[in-house]
Amino acid sequence: MVLTFTVKGGDFVNAGKASSSVKAVLKQLNIGSEKIKRAVISLYEAEVNVAAHAVSGIITVIIDSSYITMTIEDNGPGIEDIDLAMSDGYSTASEEVREMGFGAGMGLPNIKRNTDRLNIESTPGKGTTVKMEINF
Repeated sequence: MVLTFTVKGGDFVNAGKASSSVKAVLKQLNIGSEKIKRAVISLYEAEVNVAAHAVSGIITVIIDSSYITMTIEDNGPGIEDIDLAMSDGYSTASEEVREMGFGAGMGLPNIKRNTDRLNIESTPGKGTTVKMEINF
């Protein structure tokens, strides 16, 4: 099964719709609650990152009988230093984003903690691709 979603930069009202939709599908497929929780946390964090940093992004979710792969491709500013960005509390979010309660620097670390495999590729000035996988 393949699901596709679009996320618009700055649209915090709709950030989370993809993760909610994926949660519903995983429940229908009788995936265990712990796996669902990990998938939803990871995807939500990625959605918020697109809303906070990019112009837009595309989410592609592949659900197989033994895993879920979630790929987020955005056309944002890219990540200058991925290792630094993976540090708890590190954030490049704007003051406006922080005032809304986002941008605490926990997004990428939360994704890492909740996935079995994580790959981040980024080109400064062009965008970022985050690929996450969780085994069932």
